[in-house]
Amino acid sequence: MCGFLGSPEFKYRPEHRRWELRLPRPDAARIEYKLELTDRDGHRETICDPGNPRRAPGGYGDSSVLWCPDYREPDWLHLPPAEGDWHDLGPLARAWSPACPADRVLIAHDGPDYQRYADLGRYAAASIAAGRVNPFHVVLLAPEDRFEAYSASSAYTRMLTTKLLPHVSAELGATAPVIGAGASLGALGMLHAQRAAPGLFAGLFLQSGSFFQHRFDAQESGFARYQRITRFVAQVLRAPAGPAVPATLTCGTVEENLANNRDLAATLRRQGYEVTFVENRDAHNWIGWRDALDPHLTHLLQRVWP
Repeated sequence: MCGFLGSPEFKYRPEHRRWELRLPRPDAARIEYKLELTDRDGHRETICDPGNPRRAPGGYGDSSVLWCPDYREPDWLHLPPAEGDWHDLGPLARAWSPACPADRVLIAHDGPDYQRYADLGRYAAASIAAGRVNPFHVVLLAPEDRFEAYSASSAYTRMLTTKLLPHVSAELGATAPVIGAGASLGALGMLHAQRAAPGLFAGLFLQSGSFFQHRFDAQESGFARYQRITRFVAQVLRAPAGPAVPATLTCGTVEENLANNRDLAATLRRQGYEVTFVENRDAHNWIGWRDALDPHLTHLLQRVWP
């Protein structure tokens, strides 16, 4: 939080016999946070706020969360879902398929986390039941080492595009190119795959992509695959044209990736992609990505699969 809250006022109020932390409100509709406690011996502990029962799940455990007055949960969380079932497609992929016929596929990097924290399967089932989108399969992808696989890895992209995607399409009876989704490094990895094998993709849904550039992201230079990522992004930025497909990019208004996402969105638009770029009022977290699924993924699905 310190990255966009600056130096908040933290004082003891003797008249109320309590400590108060006063923060300027960031440009966000919800705020996830934890408290760091330091005891007399210098031991530090990070906890959720015991005075706030509201929690948000994430890959590093739950966080406390504040809902600002203008925050609204997605309505699809409370809509009845279409019937369907989950089934395995091998060690790296798991699919949800609707009970009704479907020949279209959405694939998602970090698929188990998209399901666990962002309810991607429920989003699909509720959207299909509500008649907002045509029926489609959801395929959750999960490589053994996401940091290696998603960081512009030629080996992973080759496996994905020449083996895994053809296998998935054959198993599901899919006849159309897929829509690829990903968040953070997963978004970068999905763009890398689409640039390498454009014929396999009908569209892209990229959330808070780690599209690192030296001028924006020096703070990430300690990441082991930083140079490989910046080389790939530089190649994309220099290209006069691209293998264009409809693409929706979302990024939080209060996250470090905003500058590189703005730049990449402008580049893809210039290269012929039909780009929708959305700055959602949140940070780099799964609930923010969940909340952007509708209407933004919905609109992409409607556009690509009318």
